[in-house]
Amino acid sequence: MKGVYLLVAVLALTSSVVSSYDPSPLQDFCVAIKESDGVFVNGKFCKDPKAVKAEDFFLHVEPGNTDNPLNANVTPVAVDQLPGLNTLGISLARIDFAPKGLNPPHTHPRGTEILIVLEGTLYVGFVTSNQDGNRLFTKVLNNGDVFVFPIGLIHFQLNVGYGNAVAIAGLSSQNPGTITIANALFKAVPPISVEVLARALQVDNKVIEDLQRKQCIPQFPEFVESVCQLVDVDPAHQKIFIHGLSWDATTETLTSVFGKYGEIEDCKAVIDKVSGKSKGYTFILFKHKDDACKALKNPQKNWKPYNLLSVGLCWPCVGISSKRQPGF
Repeated sequence: MKGVYLLVAVLALTSSVVSSYDPSPLQDFCVAIKESDGVFVNGKFCKDPKAVKAEDFFLHVEPGNTDNPLNANVTPVAVDQLPGLNTLGISLARIDFAPKGLNPPHTHPRGTEILIVLEGTLYVGFVTSNQDGNRLFTKVLNNGDVFVFPIGLIHFQLNVGYGNAVAIAGLSSQNPGTITIANALFKAVPPISVEVLARALQVDNKVIEDLQRKQCIPQFPEFVESVCQLVDVDPAHQKIFIHGLSWDATTETLTSVFGKYGEIEDCKAVIDKVSGKSKGYTFILFKHKDDACKALKNPQKNWKPYNLLSVGLCWPCVGISSKRQPGF
């Protein structure tokens, strides 16, 4: 009989745990406050019920600014924005999309999401866990369509219509949390080891370094600007190596061929002292790094009487320019 009582108790405890991810309130409300006095419930202190006002349960949400690299904006309405949500176990978010706007792959570790499209057409989906074989479930949603993203699973929304799109997402937690996959991998502080990510994603180390660099640029523009200035005046990043030259290559012809990419500071054909002919290779120093990068965009160049192969300038040509591009 004791075993039966124990089993019933365990089942009751389990059912109470799985039924809700936020603790159920034992009073009408528990409006969150920042002060450190009062009753501490689920990560927030509760406001004195007698001091609670209607404004504690009200928030006006404006359309989000989609002028960003993803052309989308998520406006959360969780306990941090609306204190009256504390202990109530729900929240929502308004998601605005410009054409081709993307709410990138992310997950909510503490809440299930239910999404309704108010305007436009969205391509949405989620991926199941490893145990389920990472199956992808997708659907194209139009006005009035609803889709559910189970708790903790990676999901996304993409505007595939010709105009703007708007959706409202309801979440089963006052503070569901958000983990954007790209940010977690490439914006971690301190950064995740390049070797770890390269092996996990089965790509070259340089790919990871480039992705980490692109992710950090919006966060630290002043630092990136100073780095770019240093790189732009460093001869190591302005010089290119050329080989495969014909025997009659001269400084004048090389300057004429490569001068179209930018101002050249130094260019001398390497000449054999005995024959007086070109040794088949040379170095060219540009005044600016960006000009050297332009010359390397097509490393194999075929111009009579030349068959040129340019080598040099690795990562500075990828992702970072001394004249920063939009979105970086």
